[in-house]
Amino acid sequence: MVYRETTAIQKLLKLKKKIRDVRGGTGAGKSVGILLWDIDYAQSHKNKVIDVVSESYPHLEQGVIREFKNVMIDRQYWKDERWNEGKHIYKFETGSTIQFQSYDKLGKAHGPRRDVLHLNEANWLPWDVVDQLITRTRDAVWCEYNPLQEFWMHTEILGKRSDVESLKLVFTDNEGLSEAERAEIEGRRNNPRWWRVYGEGELGEAEGRIYIGWQIIDEVPHEARLERYGLNFGYFPHKLGLVAIYYFNGGYVLDEIAYGNHIDNPTIAGIIKNSPQALVVADSAEPKSIDEIRAFGVSVVGAIKGADSKRYGVKTVQGLRISVTKRSVNLLKEYRGYYQLIDRRTSQPVMGEYDGDYYILDAVRYGICSLLPIKRRQEMIAALPRFPSKPSMNPV
Repeated sequence: MVYRETTAIQKLLKLKKKIRDVRGGTGAGKSVGILLWDIDYAQSHKNKVIDVVSESYPHLEQGVIREFKNVMIDRQYWKDERWNEGKHIYKFETGSTIQFQSYDKLGKAHGPRRDVLHLNEANWLPWDVVDQLITRTRDAVWCEYNPLQEFWMHTEILGKRSDVESLKLVFTDNEGLSEAERAEIEGRRNNPRWWRVYGEGELGEAEGRIYIGWQIIDEVPHEARLERYGLNFGYFPHKLGLVAIYYFNGGYVLDEIAYGNHIDNPTIAGIIKNSPQALVVADSAEPKSIDEIRAFGVSVVGAIKGADSKRYGVKTVQGLRISVTKRSVNLLKEYRGYYQLIDRRTSQPVMGEYDGDYYILDAVRYGICSLLPIKRRQEMIAALPRFPSKPSMNPV
């Protein structure tokens, strides 16, 4: 994405009340636009404190901290000596600071006051924490998020306070997107639930999520036993996902290892070779990639597929107790946005078809299903209810 003035930024600059509710779809420029406002505020005011807050440091590092550095470098503002890597804080010549922080517990929120609060992906922060942070903020509170479903913004703020302004942004407000990025978003119009939230920036539905009840934990427990790696191939526009699967105390712990575009087979083989050793179960639709990775000395096999194997795999994962490390940012994002696909013509669920990104979720499914005996898998698939056949919209 090119960092330049956009329609999104022009709309953001019109918000003046204390609490600024900014919802929108993917690629809308919410985070970057507000970061540009944060930077301008810090450069034009002396000795001000701006806190950018998200649910975890891994989430910050992979998201807004990276964007902040890119914007600062792009505009030739960045000076290495003004960045404190340990504290995630940048001090401007004005004496004002921007600090990136994680507040996942109420006790952390009982700290010093600030002038500006920027809540990144605000919907994943708990209300008791947010309430304290808002109370300790003097000037402006930016709340930006993808509107997957109602949360504290709708239940605790909108309609209850007069110092609130709301704004919806969509990808067409962001002229900085490349043609490839725009085409990738446009290509998702046929997924109604995804398009409503990420394309149109409208409030999604709480019902229909495929996976619920997963627990977020700080790290993999020392006593956990590594069982498998799940690997789903991708390059561009599809993403590669690699996840480590541990057994612990009657359930499974998932830890994201790699995720993204333009990750080639030698690179992923190197990542696996430098990780604790376990069998890798990969997408069997990519036999050439499996052979290439195996040539580097990686123990890898293809996932067993067949009729209804995807629906069986989803059902299997649904029946397990799952924990996810907080550094697994992309896995958590896919988990929260994975829904039953709805037929646009009939408004009825399409059995065995799913809506949302599932690059690394498929890797989870490959790895976990490989842990069950083949006979048990066959029995579970045979027991699945039958539905009228329909051409697959989402290949297994």
